[in-house]
Amino acid sequence: MTTNRAFEIRSGYSHTLGANYDGEGVNFAIFSAHAERVELCLYDPSGEHEIARLELPEYTDEIWHGYVPKLQPGALYGYRVYGPYDPENGHRFNPNKLLIDPYARELGGAIFSGTMRISRINYFMTIKI
Repeated sequence: MTTNRAFEIRSGYSHTLGANYDGEGVNFAIFSAHAERVELCLYDPSGEHEIARLELPEYTDEIWHGYVPKLQPGALYGYRVYGPYDPENGHRFNPNKLLIDPYARELGGAIFSGTMRISRINYFMTIKI
């Protein structure tokens, strides 16, 4: 179950891509010229449970951005991006997929679940300062 009660999101800024900690919270900025909506998904420390899904509130010069006050380095996050599914024109938006931040400074997560085949892949970005 997703809850947003403990988190607030503000406009933030677009000029630095990725997740950037300023000592009081984290600004998130991600490029997409064709996305219709971008959600920031936050996870508990185990990475098993989504604890918040926050829509990035601003879109400036093809950059989606938002600022989460009080969020600390080490938080696990990913993005869900909504937009057209039109492979002939290079668009394959699928909000069912958790996306990795291309500007992440660190990735964490498990590739194997204890079997010989890959049954689950969960990668999360951790916020580094």
